[in-house]
Order: sequence, then C-alpha cells, then structure tokens
Amino acid sequence: MKKQVHVSQTYPRLTVYSEENFRGARRVYTGNLGIRNTDNILDGIESLRFFSTSSNATLVLFTRTRFRGNFRVIRGNRSLADLDDLINGNDVESIISTNQRLTLQQIRNIRSSGNLPPGYRLI
Repeated sequence: MKKQVHVSQTYPRLTVYSEENFRGARRVYTGNLGIRNTDNILDGIESLRFFSTSSNATLVLFTRTRFRGNFRVIRGNRSLADLDDLINGNDVESIISTNQRLTLQQIRNIRSSGNLPPGYRLI
C-alpha cells in the first residue's frame, strides 16, 4: 500500500487586497497559481504583495482575463499599492504567481494557449 504524501507549498505568497494601498478585504494565496479573472476575487483586486524566498520567483500581470493581452513580468518580492493603469495605462485583469523563473517564451506560450504549466492551481 502506497502512503500518500501531501506537500504544502508556502511560497510564493500572494496577498491581494480589495482596495488600493493594501486596504480593505484581503486574501492570501500560496504556491504556484494563476488567477484567471481578478474581478472574481474580492470584487476586484486593487493592490497586492508578492513574497518569496526564491530569487527565481515570478509574478506576471496581464491586461486581459485568462492570461491574455499585454503583460508585465516582476521578479522577486514586490508590493504594488495600485493595480489601475499599471501596464501601459491598462488595469491588471489576470495574474500568475510562481516560485519558478518563467521565461518570456513560456509566458507567451501561456498567453497563446491560455493553459498554465503542470502543477499550477487555477483560480
């Protein structure tokens, strides 16, 4: 009989807030994940904090839902007090948070397919 092992991913830790400047309701997500539509979380994510112990940690912010549109890549820890007009005057509509170092080509592949790599949670 095989013993089932559950691995808890603590990092990266993505804390999202319903208001600018880290105010209002908040939710904390851990592990490698993608948020398809930021409007479905807390009626809209307005600010966030991204933390990881890995220097490879990558946060990808997209201008459209389902990881489409233009994107901005952030490596390492970051706090963003206002997600409005963040990417060339566009709001953030979807997010990928990972401890992996995603290359630009990997991000473009996600954007064209709409699919996250294996092992990612889809929210």
